[in-house]
Amino acid sequence: MLYRRRASNWFCRDNGRPPKCAYRVMEWVLKHKYIVGETVYFTASNVARPAASGTYEVIRLLPTDGDDCQYRIKSSTEAFERVAKESQLAVA
Repeated sequence: MLYRRRASNWFCRDNGRPPKCAYRVMEWVLKHKYIVGETVYFTASNVARPAASGTYEVIRLLPTDGDDCQYRIKSSTEAFERVAKESQLAVA
């Protein structure tokens, strides 16, 4: 089965529909509110492990955790990245 690119999507040459794996990728990407490279405001909600609230850049989209999407974010003032849930983020 060969695939060809048409209108920025992959389609099967035999039936003109996207391959099954493309549906899973599209479903996963469409659930996220923020995109890679976007600047967001992170609010730490866990009292047991306090984190620095402030502006962060979205580095990577991660799979959902139940009903909440997750992101890998990084601050320019920190040397490490964090994992944040969508409910902890807001548009900066």
